[in-house]
Amino acid sequence: MASLYKKTINGKPYWYLREMARVDGKPKMVSERYLGSAADIEALHDAREAESLPSKTQHLGFGDTAAVWEIVNRLDVAGIIDSVVGARRSDAGASVGTYLALAALNRVVAPTSKLGFADWWKSTAADRFTKVPASVLDHRRFWDAMHKVTEDQLAEIEQRLAVAMITTFNLDISALALDMTNFATYIDSANTLAPIAQRGKAKQKRTDLRLVGLGLVVTRDGGVPLVAHAYPGNKPDVTQFPLMIDLLSSRHAALAAKAGRATPAEMTVVFDAGQNSLSNFAHVTAKGLAFVGSIPPSIVADLLALPASDRRIVATDRFGGLSAVETRRVVYGSERRVILTHSPTLHEKQAVGFAQTLHKAEGLLTELAATLERGKTRRSTEQVAEEIRSITHDAWVRRVLIWDLTGTTPATHHLTFTVDDDARLMLEAEVFGKRILVTDHDDWPVSDVVAAYRSQSDAEFSFRQLKDPHVVSFSPMHHRTEHNIRVHTFTCVLALQIAHLMRRQAEHAGLHLSVRELLDQLEKIQETVMIFPSTGGRPKARRMLTTTTPTQDQLAEIFNLAKWAPKKN
Repeated sequence: MASLYKKTINGKPYWYLREMARVDGKPKMVSERYLGSAADIEALHDAREAESLPSKTQHLGFGDTAAVWEIVNRLDVAGIIDSVVGARRSDAGASVGTYLALAALNRVVAPTSKLGFADWWKSTAADRFTKVPASVLDHRRFWDAMHKVTEDQLAEIEQRLAVAMITTFNLDISALALDMTNFATYIDSANTLAPIAQRGKAKQKRTDLRLVGLGLVVTRDGGVPLVAHAYPGNKPDVTQFPLMIDLLSSRHAALAAKAGRATPAEMTVVFDAGQNSLSNFAHVTAKGLAFVGSIPPSIVADLLALPASDRRIVATDRFGGLSAVETRRVVYGSERRVILTHSPTLHEKQAVGFAQTLHKAEGLLTELAATLERGKTRRSTEQVAEEIRSITHDAWVRRVLIWDLTGTTPATHHLTFTVDDDARLMLEAEVFGKRILVTDHDDWPVSDVVAAYRSQSDAEFSFRQLKDPHVVSFSPMHHRTEHNIRVHTFTCVLALQIAHLMRRQAEHAGLHLSVRELLDQLEKIQETVMIFPSTGGRPKARRMLTTTTPTQDQLAEIFNLAKWAPKKN
């Protein structure tokens, strides 16, 4: 048994470590080790403690990058791209497929420029589990990779990736939703190298910037984009609809065949009123595609006058108080099945929105009336009337707000206005909460038609996601050539595909999270690096993950984070 023993030598205490044992039945000291004075022991203890504590720590991003990398690997994104583009050059730090896969990963997690990519990479643990060091991620290497991919190769890559998504995640492709939007770029006005970037009707209200249009076809099953089409930003959506339909019809059979499925007898495309025209409806029919769309009330205005008693509740468990009535009408040249729906929720929202619009118009008219009363304006009667028409430009406002301008000179102008309550009630009963759907699915229950049309929101959500500046973002986009813009668009759509596949996986596991919420939870799973002092040679580093919540634990299991986590030493 070991014990401490003190000896006093020249009046000073010194400490020894003795070990006693029984020898021949008697206690006897079998070893003695000198430890030193109390100060010596304290110094020894401090040195040992210093060796056991890290001198530095570092927190690195892990959960979000590792989860995205898991999906990238499951789809074999880099392998598919390289199989189309060709093997990597001997002097390249990574293959073209790897660079584009990493660009998509960055778009999902923390969108940044290629110039800032290497610095962002260093803030994550991704170099450890991807085996791609920051030293090979110079922005020029990304540009080299982008230049290696031709437009025809991009189309082939998109097709192969879509097949991989369908087969790997068992996506249902029997019904797809189509929508279009545009994105602002930062391309100089004098740049002639990117004709795809044009000024047009900016949906982000950036009329000062050149635009790139983007059409997407997404699955009803998770809102995963399968077809993308980039086009000049000055082209109206309705003109691009036939091209999207051609792409969809040509790819759909190929996707089904390559995915090992029998080609569906019928595939339904869902679109909103923004793509409506006589030629577009004819084009869809000619391609043999079934459809569910919406049409402006003006085309079948008589349906709006039908009494509420004609409508029937559709499916309370699926759509709450939504009611509908169906009939047939000639729509864009052919007799078609038409369904008028009324949503109490939409009705209420439109009533609130209209009240705000009407209140704003009344306020502006009140200000104008006060200005006219002071008699200090120099505007002619026609100029004043034009301003009033501008204030009341909203069609619903014009129906309920009555105004009267008297006088023929600036000094005699007098404006009065009032809201016709009867007209307002009539407007609300006739229009609010109503939507008119059109389809060639004559055998579908109304509930299925409504559900199909509502899947259009998945396409709209995809565009909202691409306009989120924090995750899965189209911006920043500073490329100055058309080729690089198209490759950039490809990586952004790939990022969107990955994000929605992740959201779909979490949904199937019972976690109802938006893309932002999902990535926020994963981002909080970080990797801590503890660096210990050197005892001769390189300093030792130990890695471990931070504490996680039950939700984060579930996400770690869903995305197989254990595979990419640091191994315990």
